[in-house]
Amino acid sequence: MYAVSPGRSRSSSHFCDIDIDADKDDHDDDDDDDVEVEFIAEGTQDAEKQQQKKANSSRISIILLDQGFTVYKWIFLVCLALNMVALSLAASGHFPYAKEKASLFSIANILALTLCRSEATLRILFYLVVKTIGKPFVPLRIKTSTTSFLQSLGGIHSSCGVSSISWLLFSLVLTIKNKNKTSTEIIVVAFVILLLLFLSSLAAFPLVRHLHHNVFERTHRFAGWTALILLWLFILLSISYDPNSQSYHFTISKMIKNQESWFTLAITILIVLPWLTVRKVAVRVSTASSHATIIKFEGGVEAGLFGRISPSPLSEWHAFGIISDGKKEHMMLAGAVGDFTRSLVSTKPNHLWVRKLHFAGLTYLVKLYKRVLLVATGSGICVFLSFLLQKRQHHVDVYLIWVAKDIETNFGKEIVELVRNYPKEKVIVHDTGVCGRPNVGEMSVEGATTWNCEVVIVTSNPQGSKDVVRACKKAKIPAFGPIWDS
Repeated sequence: MYAVSPGRSRSSSHFCDIDIDADKDDHDDDDDDDVEVEFIAEGTQDAEKQQQKKANSSRISIILLDQGFTVYKWIFLVCLALNMVALSLAASGHFPYAKEKASLFSIANILALTLCRSEATLRILFYLVVKTIGKPFVPLRIKTSTTSFLQSLGGIHSSCGVSSISWLLFSLVLTIKNKNKTSTEIIVVAFVILLLLFLSSLAAFPLVRHLHHNVFERTHRFAGWTALILLWLFILLSISYDPNSQSYHFTISKMIKNQESWFTLAITILIVLPWLTVRKVAVRVSTASSHATIIKFEGGVEAGLFGRISPSPLSEWHAFGIISDGKKEHMMLAGAVGDFTRSLVSTKPNHLWVRKLHFAGLTYLVKLYKRVLLVATGSGICVFLSFLLQKRQHHVDVYLIWVAKDIETNFGKEIVELVRNYPKEKVIVHDTGVCGRPNVGEMSVEGATTWNCEVVIVTSNPQGSKDVVRACKKAKIPAFGPIWDS
């Protein structure tokens, strides 16, 4: 069903930095690990502030109060419990190795949390998972359980962050108790690292992260970099210090034999690797509508991936879903919802900074299944369009429900044509400006049942995603949507 009608509407942020829907509960969704979230509403400044306050309030209520015991929380608690048991055994003298190597356990947790956020590692992991269990004979339960786990890897990241602080604090206490065996410099450096880790974790707390996202991103980034530099200094000082002579004597052999050095080297490689792919590339920017721009790049990209762009690579990065036919070019849909995205409309730059290493998210796992219903509201459509364009390049039979307001006016003819060119019997496009606001949850259940889909993947605002997932699960249909940490 196609129902597309021109009209006027206000804009707000969504999964790909734009959503066009004037309904009261249509707010932004989270950025994938680091996708920036911004809000805008037309009208006076007071109206804009009121709308943002309302959006923040709704979002925080979903994040903090209405999630239940999620897989993310389960993973967080299991990982934290394992660390706390080991720490308790070490403190009580029943785990002497951990007591002697408390700083190593702290660094090991930092390595684990880095692995769970490494775009290169996750790209490889998602690829291997799709190749391994994305076969028709693999039971659906295994696929859905794997999807749920991979989507919630942030639980390991968060838990290891808390655990690394606990282990480092334990190590610092032991060091101070035996300060005759160490130096003041080592204690000071360890204490500063502890403060930086605590500051980084505090900035990542949901209430801070989602109300002050720029504070979170910059604190997390620069505190992390500084802590890494100081960690190398801590290791060099620790392996060089001789308590008998109270002096430093560094040798390469000590460095090679030191376990902390190898763990820290792995952390450094994982952090530096994405930055080695940063390039300034030529782009073509065109106006999709008064609310959005389309940014085009050379080179095809496989379906299900996201990309990062920046006007200034050291200060800010913006992540968007990638739209590509997999051949000659790819593009991103950017809404005019922040300083950077508004500047794209006004200045239309010829070059932007990009990370050549594109990263995988929930949508990449669409490839695990045989028949999938994709449900999008507003600009959530952009993360799914590659599957429509590359229908001959993957084995997945994809169906689509897209709900948005004044679609052609707000998204432009180019985006609309990409959807229109897909087989009509596999698509439902619902323009709320023409047909009114639907019950997307009921539509999803009906669509999945009619098309006999194995699973439903939704991109919407927090409330919308929750409604679709709950409706589908009530009907015993597996469903997944962005979580607050996705």
